[in-house]
Amino acid sequence: MQALYLRGMQHVGIFLTNTYNKQLLIQQLLEKKATDQLGITAASTVQLFSGYTVQQYLLEEDIHGYCGIEATRVQTLRSMSSGEQKKVLLHHLLTLQPDVLVLDNVFDNLDIATQEALKEQLHNASNSICFIQLAHRKKDLLAFIANRLTPSAEGIFVPFNESIAETASTEEAIVPAPLQQYNLTSDELVRFTDVHVSYDGRQVLQHINWTINRGEFWQLKGPNGSGKTTLLTMITGDNVKGYGQQLFLFGRKKGSGETVWSIKEKVGYLTPAMTDLFATRHTLLQMIVSGYLDQIGLYTVPSDMQLRSALEWLHMLQLEQKANLPFNKLTQGEQRLALIARAMVKHPPILILDEPLMGLDDANATKVIQLINKLAAETTSAVLYVSHQTEPGLQVQKVFELVKTENGSVGKVI
Repeated sequence: MQALYLRGMQHVGIFLTNTYNKQLLIQQLLEKKATDQLGITAASTVQLFSGYTVQQYLLEEDIHGYCGIEATRVQTLRSMSSGEQKKVLLHHLLTLQPDVLVLDNVFDNLDIATQEALKEQLHNASNSICFIQLAHRKKDLLAFIANRLTPSAEGIFVPFNESIAETASTEEAIVPAPLQQYNLTSDELVRFTDVHVSYDGRQVLQHINWTINRGEFWQLKGPNGSGKTTLLTMITGDNVKGYGQQLFLFGRKKGSGETVWSIKEKVGYLTPAMTDLFATRHTLLQMIVSGYLDQIGLYTVPSDMQLRSALEWLHMLQLEQKANLPFNKLTQGEQRLALIARAMVKHPPILILDEPLMGLDDANATKVIQLINKLAAETTSAVLYVSHQTEPGLQVQKVFELVKTENGSVGKVI
């Protein structure tokens, strides 16, 4: 389909790398400054569809009890899944009929069915509203937007060359050896046997049967609201719903005298939201070392062996020259690689990576995939990759998929 011209403007897809200041661009778009090249004028009305917009509406709802979106009169925005939140927000913004709707990484953290529903909504509105889509992954660019741009080194937007080769680290480096060994009685790390979970009388999970063994590489997938987070919190010991059920963690039945800390010390965990936990004063090296000490930041003097091992991890990531830089001065891709290393430095029996590619551009996503494959292949840790997406190049061995039913989600191995 050809690009459409609306009120003198044209749909535009802008491909951004993680080194580009996206927040400044969004601010300029909303304030209609330095946007002549995109056809936005002082008279244009502009709305933003992004995760940030969702958070603003949630804050409004928390303060006043109603956020202004009509659908939330029936069900609060806070009680909806992330996919449902995005669907009702998009419908609300479309009813406002702005001249321009800026779409910021619109498909992040959404299952395939929700992505397709949003694409249909956007396509149906494309004859009356001009879209400016900001995307980090080429696969996310909307098919009906023919005008695709990317920022140049000179600060102007130029046509996006989709055939540009993606760069990735190819250095052969050895994964640093563990500094400690875990005393585990068997290779079986996690076992769910006919586990059920309900909240306030609503069944969330039913008949869950799943075993994770040492060294296995799993993907956990399922649509928004299917119970993936509930399963993860049961593995990490944070969910009381595991008590009284046939749930075994590291050889012990849940509720048999273990502590939540004895479970957590055996689990490495990453979610992109962890990026916000590290203050300005934390250097990259300090952040890596804190993984040995289970601290957010470094408040204990590390041993020489821990420092040496952390530097070996930075060498593997080709980041040793940035060891003393503040963590928040690194690029988003560098931060993500470092957070994975921090979760892995102790070689935990299980490494959980929850949406580790969210917000990354194609080049950095490729680097992270290479690192995950390396850790799965060259260590004895079981890797649990959590995502809706099936990523090319990711060498998962098994998939545990949650399937929603009227009586809660069931799981199947595929």
